[in-house]
Amino acid sequence: MLINIHKQLCSPGHGYSVTKSKVHRRLNLVLRVIGTSLLVIFMCTSAAKPASPRRVEVTAKRFSFEPAEITLKKGEAVDFVLTSSDVDHGIRIRELHLDLRVGKGKTADVTLTPATVGTFVGHCSVFCGSGHGRMTLTIHVVA
Repeated sequence: MLINIHKQLCSPGHGYSVTKSKVHRRLNLVLRVIGTSLLVIFMCTSAAKPASPRRVEVTAKRFSFEPAEITLKKGEAVDFVLTSSDVDHGIRIRELHLDLRVGKGKTADVTLTPATVGTFVGHCSVFCGSGHGRMTLTIHVVA
């Protein structure tokens, strides 16, 4: 198409006194604009890819969770990762449908998407010794 325009503008008797160098400059400008436009479109569509869930890491050890409190956003999926540094542990928060167990020195994960705003306290769900009852994790879910 651009070649046909070039031929029309440069043909004798067309009525335009456009030199070949002007046509080449215009053609070069058009190609640069098209190339830049395609690059911008490509960059915008590449940046629009959905992000992977945020990773929340919690370490369980006798007789605490580290961190002991975390804050999540309602409706935002997170990759909840539980690691045990000493013995078998677990975390259970019924209101958030979270029930995860992990073996000694192991890691377990689950995708968690909180649907309710509030403060939820979870407890270690695997007996781990005399301080087991004090082992809690608080999750704050905000709007």
